[in-house]
Amino acid sequence: MKHTDTEVIRNALLVWYRRSQRDLPWRKTTDPYKIWVSEVMLQQTQVKTVIPYYLDFIRTWPTLNDLASASDQAVLKKWEGLGYYARARNLHNACIRVARDMNGDIPVTFDGFRQLPGVGDYIASAVMSIAHGLPHAVVDGNVKRVLARLHCIDIPINQSSAHKHFKTQASALLGNADPGSFNQAVMELGALVCTPKNPNCAECPIQKACKAHDRQEVAAFPKRLKKAPVPVHHIAIGVIRNNGRVLITRRQPTGLLGGLWEFPGGKVKAGESAEDACVREIKEETGLRVTIDSYLTQVKHAYTHFKIRMDVFYCSRHSDRVTLNGPVDHAWVSLEELPDFAFPKANLKFIPALEISDDKPH
Repeated sequence: MKHTDTEVIRNALLVWYRRSQRDLPWRKTTDPYKIWVSEVMLQQTQVKTVIPYYLDFIRTWPTLNDLASASDQAVLKKWEGLGYYARARNLHNACIRVARDMNGDIPVTFDGFRQLPGVGDYIASAVMSIAHGLPHAVVDGNVKRVLARLHCIDIPINQSSAHKHFKTQASALLGNADPGSFNQAVMELGALVCTPKNPNCAECPIQKACKAHDRQEVAAFPKRLKKAPVPVHHIAIGVIRNNGRVLITRRQPTGLLGGLWEFPGGKVKAGESAEDACVREIKEETGLRVTIDSYLTQVKHAYTHFKIRMDVFYCSRHSDRVTLNGPVDHAWVSLEELPDFAFPKANLKFIPALEISDDKPH
């Protein structure tokens, strides 16, 4: 693409963005901490979902030092329901490191910021460009889609080697003048106009430069590799009731759903009933021998790479003491105390239906 073509595209996008950008709370600040929080939350999560979480998070911890002083459980509780909890743990740990080792000052260089927990190429590029005006191009799903259509790029966007190519293309479009606004303009175009389905090409400020539009092949881009079917795991868990309280356990601090509380249970083995799996998993995880009292409900939930079908049972325990194998903590809590703990979304789907006033369901 000629230099003059690049300039035309860049200017058209910036003019459009200044006129059409959404009124979002993180666009009203140049504070790198607040921009960082927003970008972490926006990873793999829709804007409308993020807004209330962001506002509540910033009200609670308005500065990096405030967040660094918070407990990990308080942070996870604020993040509850937003998903991808490693984002919260990494953000918290990074802020602790900045507060402890850097006098609370977030690094102002790409490479320095990139060294912090959870800060990858995208986060570093976004924060450095938006907060500090440094020319680092961002590449997310919206950017890839815009570029794939603009240049008719045949490389599948979900191919492992694609990022480097799209990064090169994005960097070629990025100018030194207001790179933060330009990065946001490309992402905004993908979110509002150059959408995955039924893009509004008539409203696109760079329609005349778009090769896919010129060839009438917009629907053919971006290319994707066909994904393997998503596996479905059958899970069985128990609500163990004892004198108006239930047993909850806390997961290891790292890994999927790290640090969150949950009701004990696990995967149903091939040829095993959900009831037998519930009893077996509870014994393996907690050392408790339990009896199934009744069936509560089934919950379905989707994660990024798999889905679960979770059967939930009311259980009674025998006289065993809790001996943990896997979880790092446990607690017997009342129904009123459950909101004090951070749970995975799959647990949150059945918690409102719980009755724990006595050992047996009515």
